[in-house]
Order: sequence, then structure tokens, then C-alpha cells
Amino acid sequence: FLFFCAGSVLIGVGRSASEQSRFAAAEVFPQWQRARIMGILVFAGTIGSVGGPLLVIPATRLAEGFAMSADAGPYLLGAGLMAVAMFVVFGLLRPDPKTLGALLDSQENADRPAGVPKSMRTLRQIFGQETVLVALAAMVIGQLVMTLLMVITPLHMRHNDHTTAAISGVIMAHTMGMFGLSALTGWLIDRLGRAPMIILGALVLVVAALLAPLSTGVPLLATSLFLLGLGWNFTFIAGSSLLSDALESHERGRVQGASEALVALASGAGSLGTGGVFAVGGMGAVAAMGLAFSLALIAWAFWVSRRQSAIALHESAD
Repeated sequence: FLFFCAGSVLIGVGRSASEQSRFAAAEVFPQWQRARIMGILVFAGTIGSVGGPLLVIPATRLAEGFAMSADAGPYLLGAGLMAVAMFVVFGLLRPDPKTLGALLDSQENADRPAGVPKSMRTLRQIFGQETVLVALAAMVIGQLVMTLLMVITPLHMRHNDHTTAAISGVIMAHTMGMFGLSALTGWLIDRLGRAPMIILGALVLVVAALLAPLSTGVPLLATSLFLLGLGWNFTFIAGSSLLSDALESHERGRVQGASEALVALASGAGSLGTGGVFAVGGMGAVAAMGLAFSLALIAWAFWVSRRQSAIALHESAD
């Protein structure tokens, strides 16, 4: 059991590194293309979410062919695929995205007076910036609401005598909402703007939370979970793009790492908390909590967006 837990920790560390790929890819593109690039990277997760389960059966048979436990097969296959990914990143990815990002930043900031050093802001100063706070709120709240509703839905369905196949179908709809439209999401964010898409994503989360407790039927639950994934997709990619825009190249690594830690904490809190809320108040209570967080995100993003627009208008008038 201890080795299993240790392995799970290492898998989590590896996943945290892979989650940074969207930021690394976005660094080498100008601001007006970053959301689209991030969307493509998140869409790539669809390949894994669909292909991964399809490889489980062949992997178990392969392990049994070598007189090993069938359950070891998927882990060995996962280790092999991670080794391939490591070779691609360390052996083939040249030049380093950080180098290209710094070069792009220097071109975009060519009007900076010569000799003026880059500002070295602390994490506290960066996280005190309104734009950064909105970006963080979008990612953290989107992750929290998604986890609250998604984790408990299979148990909710099991309590209402649904089959494993029905539960799998609802979760598949959720996965498609999370990743299936990511390329389109990135294009929309670059066209419509970061803040409008954060607000739209939160509105979609509101609809998902309202639908979740209305019926125990598969069609409505599948619709709710699809919208839940789509709302997460909007807030996650738009928030990531907004965060990347608000930072200089030398700040991105540590700030984006810290933001991922906050998102992971939100995911853990949602997973741990949803069971207790469900035990006390059922699916309605879980949905109400998700609704409250989503409405708070809408209010915060709308207020900051309006305030910054007013400031920009005032400065242009001067």
C-alpha cells in the first residue's frame, strides 16, 4: 500500500509537469494567438481520454502473457508512454520554449527604454494584480465547481440504480465537454476576449449546476455533465490565457507553477468536500454550492472587466 501511495505521488508530480505544457507552448506565440494554442494543447487531452481506456484491455493481456498481474499492465504501459514523452521533451524540443518566449517578449517590448531593468515582482505583488486574480479565480473556481459535481455524480447515479454502462456514458459526455471543443474554445477566446469567455464559462457552469439535481434520468444528467465540462473548459483556457498575458517571460514559470498548485488544492478540496455535502443535503446541496461559486466568479470577473474598461477609457480621454 505504501509503495502504491508513493507511486501515486510520483504520477501526480509527472502530471503537474505535463499540465505546464500549455503555458510552455503559449510562450512562443504572440498574445493574440495564445488562447488558440492553449486550446489545441488541451484538445490533445481528448486523445488520451479516449485512447487510454481503449489500451487497458491490451495492456492487461500483455502483462498476463509475461506471467504478471493483469493490473500491472496499464501501469507498465503508462510508464512506457511517459518515457516516450520524456524523450520527446528532453531530446527533440529545441530550442527551449523559455528562450523563444524571452525573445518574443523582447520584440514586443522593444519600446522599453534602453538600460531599464525588468521588474522583479514578488509573488505577493503579482497575485495582488486584479488581472492575475481574475485569471486565478477562473481556473480555481472552474476546477472546484467541476470537481464538486463530477466526482459525486457516479455515486448519485448508483443510488438511483443506474448501471455501470449508464454511468460511463455520462462521464464520457463530461469528458467530451472538457476537451472535445478546446480548439474552438481557444479561437473564441482570441476573438471575443479573455474576460467575456470567463463570464460565459461561469454562466455555463450555472446552467450545469441548475440541471444536475432536476432529474435522475441519464439524458439530463449527461447534458448537465457535458455543460459542466464545457464550462470548465471555457474558464480554464481563458483563465490560463489571461494569466500568461499578465506576466513577463521571467515571471511565468514560478507564477504558473503556483497557480497550478492552487488549482490542484481546489480539486482536492472539491473531491474531499463533495461527499460530506452530498451526505447532508443530497445532489441539490452539491449543486447549490457549485451555483454559488459560479455566480461569485461571474460577479467578480464582470466587475473587474467593467472597472478596467472605465480606467482605459479615462486614460484614453486624457
